[in-house]
Amino acid sequence: MIPFTKMHGAGNDYIYLDGFRHPIPEDLNKLSRRMSDRHRGVGGDGLILISPPTEGNDADATMRMFNADGSEAEMCGNGIRCVAKYLFDHGLVTKQQVKVATGAGVLTLDLIVDAGHVSKVRVDLGEPILDAQRIPTTFTQSPVIGQPIEIGERLLSVTCVSMGNPHCVVFVDGPLHDELVLGLGPQIERSAYFPARVNVEFVRQISTDEFEQRTWERGSGETLACGTGAAAVCVAGVLNGKSPRKVTIHLLGGDVELDWDEATNHVFKTGPAVEVFSGIWP
Repeated sequence: MIPFTKMHGAGNDYIYLDGFRHPIPEDLNKLSRRMSDRHRGVGGDGLILISPPTEGNDADATMRMFNADGSEAEMCGNGIRCVAKYLFDHGLVTKQQVKVATGAGVLTLDLIVDAGHVSKVRVDLGEPILDAQRIPTTFTQSPVIGQPIEIGERLLSVTCVSMGNPHCVVFVDGPLHDELVLGLGPQIERSAYFPARVNVEFVRQISTDEFEQRTWERGSGETLACGTGAAAVCVAGVLNGKSPRKVTIHLLGGDVELDWDEATNHVFKTGPAVEVFSGIWP
């Protein structure tokens, strides 16, 4: 019997397991595939394990994130906000700033508390990685800004950023229709340009500091939101001369605020975190 909690950040929903209070199940890859199934399981974009920190770092907790296909990813910007909410709301921490160890390093999160519960979280996502090899991509140009590529007989201009996980940002002039997201998204994800696969953001600019975003996530398909993807869009907007460093991004599941701070070179993201329900997986 495995206790779980379902949570979402701007509609990007995951199943959370508490490794502080309960034994950690075996084969988390397989468990993520089974529990994430929206017809035969709990349903979600993947599985996130919240467990105690390891010796040698100053984190309050450790986060491991598995996509719906069972593959393990380095980080999830929406998922980590819910980790912070879980830690505070369930009494595992009492302070309003927490540190969480991830595959992308230890990240700091500031909690916005309303009536004793976390409503929003501001995440320090750290510095964007722009080196082509470290993202990783096979492009020889570095940084990868406005790089032309041909996918499915269509010529695209892409900008590549890693926020601890790889992203390919595609700015488009028209509507963000399914032909782009569902058609080209999976082709770009598994393209030879990206040896570790890639998350793909299709983006339409609404105003100087506003973007609309749809994301095809590596290992999960289209999701209602992607937090690290929104950070990558913020960075890509600046690199392409399209926007200032502070922007609002409208995702299918809600809005998030991004700030690529010039003094620290860190990207900060603020957005909601919501607990939906808890249950027992037999």
